[in-house]
This record gives sequence, structure tokens and C-alpha cells, in this order.
Amino acid sequence: MTPPIKTLLSWSSGKDSAWALHTLSQNPGIEVVGLLTTVNAQAGRVAIHGVRQALLEAQADSVGLPLYQIDLPFPCSNEDYQRCMAEFHQRAAAMGVEAIAFGDLFLEDVRDYRIQTLEGTGLKPLFPLWGLDTTELAHTMISAGLKARLSCVQNDKLGTGFLGRSFDGALLSDLPPSIDPCGERGEFHTFAWDGPMFRNPVKIRVGEPLVQELASFIDLLPENQP
Repeated sequence: MTPPIKTLLSWSSGKDSAWALHTLSQNPGIEVVGLLTTVNAQAGRVAIHGVRQALLEAQADSVGLPLYQIDLPFPCSNEDYQRCMAEFHQRAAAMGVEAIAFGDLFLEDVRDYRIQTLEGTGLKPLFPLWGLDTTELAHTMISAGLKARLSCVQNDKLGTGFLGRSFDGALLSDLPPSIDPCGERGEFHTFAWDGPMFRNPVKIRVGEPLVQELASFIDLLPENQP
């Protein structure tokens, strides 16, 4: 028998990453050996999603996988990002990792960028959710018990009233027709806190919103943190 491919999962803390983990865990040809996340080192938050590092660590503990964190400088130029990723890819290959999986759904340019970035590293890119119908996928996630909250919205796409809302049927009904149900074009990002991929819920409470020029965030905190 061919041994399973040792795979790191690119983990944003959101629903698509969580569902990618669920999907990969059902594939006997894949062994997920850890989660890979980029973090704004200055803020101590997940890059783009704005989720606190403490919650990221709680997610990793709940799914039972080691967390490999890439600390990015702020501001982070494309050259800085490429250097940090190249250093980690070299480290991952030396650890015996064979592939990196991504939760991308349909953006060809993003997929092509991932493939190009891994060229020559010895690491294979995997896309377990690629090409799935996002309306169907959103409902499948919810029906399976995945629970998440919107952590970030793109200001020119969604109002701040969506911040902190649960990713559920009511949300899908309220989204404008132009918004992808999974937010794949960056319209919104989520924090996944429960579902079939978690051994126990990551208990959170919703804090205050932070409205910025291009995107707005909601501060999600550990339930027991003041």
C-alpha cells in the first residue's frame, strides 16, 4: 500500500479551512500533519481575518493538530511575504511534508499563484474543495454542523451589521445576490468555532467592531477573557 501523503493545511481560521480539513480527513490517501497560518506579528492576529492568536491556538488544540505559524512583519511587502513563505516551505520539506492543501474554491488567479509559489519546493499543492458549487457548499457546511461567525467584511460589499453574525441559513438569505455565499471573492471572512472537524467547541464572545477604510472587523475573544 502507498503511504498517505503527509500534508499541511493552509489554515485561515475560517469555515473553508475547517471544511477542507473535514474533507481531507475522509481521504485515506492524505495524512494532515499540521495547520499552517500566517500571522501579523505586530498585532498578534491572523493575517486578513484579524482573529486573535489565542483563538487560533484554541482551534489547533481542538482539532488536535500542531500549529505552524509564520510571523509576518507589518507592513509586509510582497518581497517580505515571499521570503517568509520560501523559508517555511524549505523547513516543511525538511520535516518530511509532501503537500500543502488550500481551501480555495474558484478563483483561478489565486490557485495559479499557490501552484507557482510551490514550484521547485518539492511540495505538492492540493485543492480539496476546488470547483464545488458555493451555494451548495455553504448549505452543506451548515447542515453538517459547522459553526462560524463573520470576523471581517469588505466595506464596499457588506455593511458592518453583518459583523459577528453566525454563518447560517438566515445569513445566506440576507446576503445580497451579488455576494458569493462562501465569500470567496473576499466579501467576508469567518472564524470557525465548532463542527465535525472539532473535538470540542472553541468558546468565544463577540467584542467591539473596528471600522477601517477598506474592511471592518469584529473583535472575537475567548469566552473567559475580559
